[in-house]
Amino acid sequence: MTVLVFDWFLFIEKLILIAIIIFASLGIALYTTFAERKVAAILQDRPGPNRAGPFGLLQPLADGLKLFTKEEIIPNHSNKVLFILGPGLAMTAALMTCAVIPWGDKVVMFGREIQLQIADINIGILYVFAVVSMGVYGVMIGGWASNNKFSLMAALRGASQAISYELAMGLSLIALLMLTGSLSLKSIVTQQVGTFWNIVYQPLGFIIFFVCAMAECNRTPFDLPEAENELNFGYHQEYSSMKLGFYLFSEYINMFISSTIMATMFFGGYDVPFVTSHLTNPNIAAIVGIVALMIKVVIFIFVFMWIRWTIPRFRYDQLMNLGWKKLIPLALANIFVTGFFILLKENHWRF
Repeated sequence: MTVLVFDWFLFIEKLILIAIIIFASLGIALYTTFAERKVAAILQDRPGPNRAGPFGLLQPLADGLKLFTKEEIIPNHSNKVLFILGPGLAMTAALMTCAVIPWGDKVVMFGREIQLQIADINIGILYVFAVVSMGVYGVMIGGWASNNKFSLMAALRGASQAISYELAMGLSLIALLMLTGSLSLKSIVTQQVGTFWNIVYQPLGFIIFFVCAMAECNRTPFDLPEAENELNFGYHQEYSSMKLGFYLFSEYINMFISSTIMATMFFGGYDVPFVTSHLTNPNIAAIVGIVALMIKVVIFIFVFMWIRWTIPRFRYDQLMNLGWKKLIPLALANIFVTGFFILLKENHWRF
């Protein structure tokens, strides 16, 4: 008879890790809004926020306090249950993606090896796509429940855009999975340690994924769901207070998580070339890995912001044309080319 023993230490470890990652993600999203305003100010040759605290560093806290204290308004003719559910679903979907990302290798504490990953599941990438797809419901429910025609039009734009670019995003990763042979993000990072990163083998796949990530995060030039000059503020027009804050924060968390996933799959994750594979102390290696991953993420976030304040918004027909007629055929071509080279390699580069 087998007796199952519940591992309380593992439960507490994961609980603490979940709390750290969630609060860190919220803090990063909060200060990413500040960073975006500063980057925009630099590109537009103006000071940016500089009044709240030294160098304006307390501006995100002032913005958060403003959102908490603003009046909660729910339209009379809206679907009140779905109106409240929409921003909560968008925020939940944004945070759930954190579960399968390897933030570092491992640390050794109290004689135990603690993996810096909430769950290393063997279908990690499929989990990411499943959770990301839920974010569409947050946009669609929020736009429909408001009982506002402009909000509904923006929600329809957002849903059709997300579906279009998720297809190209998924196809761009198939070629990468053909090379790695694994759906686990931890395995994909491990295979890149001490060798070339996947960006060397899949540059086209990375470019397609990056463009699709901008569309998934509703970032310029793909911010059609929030076309203020066309749709009066977009799908969250009727929202106020922290319900609006949830929608805004979920977009910045999505940008942070998208940057982390791109760094993980194409740029070695927590790997530092010629350093990580030679570190013998696991705790030092974990710290170095976390810092390296965060540096890569910050670079991606800066690129997101740079593009936003440089490139104008697409028209809707241009947006859909790019997704269906350009990115999907390019992703399919990338799969065939990758399969051809894998076949050559398996046959020892002989025709």
